[in-house]
Amino acid sequence: MFNKYSQTKVNGRLVQKKNRGCFILPPHMMKAIILNTDNEELRSSMFRTLAISHQAGGRRSVLGSLKSRRGSSQLSRTAYDCTHEEDKSFAKPVRREGDPKSSDAAVNEAYDFSGDTYDFYNDIFKRNSIDNAGLPLNSYAHYGSGYDNAFWDGEAMIYGDGDGSLFDRFTKDIDVVAHELTHGVTSYTANLDYQGQSGALNESFSDVFGSLVKQYTLKQTADKADWLIGAQLLTKKIKGKALRSMKDPGTAYDDPNLGGKDPQPADMDHYVRTSDDNGGVHINSGIPNRAFYLTAVEIGGYAWEKAGAIWYKTLTNGLKSDSNFQECANLTLQWARQLYGQDSKEEKAVNDAWSTVKVSAKPITIQTAFIRKTHESIFG
Repeated sequence: MFNKYSQTKVNGRLVQKKNRGCFILPPHMMKAIILNTDNEELRSSMFRTLAISHQAGGRRSVLGSLKSRRGSSQLSRTAYDCTHEEDKSFAKPVRREGDPKSSDAAVNEAYDFSGDTYDFYNDIFKRNSIDNAGLPLNSYAHYGSGYDNAFWDGEAMIYGDGDGSLFDRFTKDIDVVAHELTHGVTSYTANLDYQGQSGALNESFSDVFGSLVKQYTLKQTADKADWLIGAQLLTKKIKGKALRSMKDPGTAYDDPNLGGKDPQPADMDHYVRTSDDNGGVHINSGIPNRAFYLTAVEIGGYAWEKAGAIWYKTLTNGLKSDSNFQECANLTLQWARQLYGQDSKEEKAVNDAWSTVKVSAKPITIQTAFIRKTHESIFG
């Protein structure tokens, strides 16, 4: 058993970290598959995926409490083959930094996409790996048997091969890899609680930067991007285009195997109040996701250059562990003003975007946010 809370070091101070894992495939979708499928093999596989995901969430919390290993100023990757075991200590290293491509597609995808994620954060934000201290990026492919998920466990990336019926291997999508690695970035910065609106923000920031990594590698402008998360994961048996749509939340899929229509809301008028999914973290993330999409499209050009800079500053300089949508809106508006000027096109784009999703953004001085964080570090 793991303790409900563990400690992790964030911005030089120890904070309580909630014992919950962050996974690309949400629990409400897994439960819907269990309830709706007539395929006993698939049902059994999904039950096992749920059980493993619960256990892995505990591992992630404990591993996240440990100090980072001494890192490097250069990219360092190793991709392993778990050989369908659930204990990664038995995994075999297949491709280390600088090695040529292997004959294993999943290993190559995990290796290449983690490198693309590192390059994005390093090139655009001068961030040296997940922890900004050169943390080696280790990836474990072929985890478990028919495992339908991918997750960051606080130390490495873990990927299942999917069940082959509804979901393909979880290394196929660069935005999925970058999404999960960004959970690591969040744990070392804002450390957003994985519950309610702060948890939905946690998921949203991973979707935002997952999509931006994909756009950066493809050199796409905001108007040319698909703004989909997990488009390569669904097999042809699923009536849908992805796990989530940042452009049009609620339209990613409509399939009885997945519980029907995509439940993500597009604005606060349709906010979902639920005790499932840690208060709907994978569901209500559609609201801030759409706010980012609208900001990026209104500004135009490459989304990572300005909209991405605003969101990155917000994540790393302002948000606190229990921040909600209102605080995120306020901080993104303030960072737009601070980076690009009051009444700038960028500030207007941020304000318009949040207004569209029914959140009224009000600028808050970055100094106020800093003082709030300092107060927490002193008084808890």
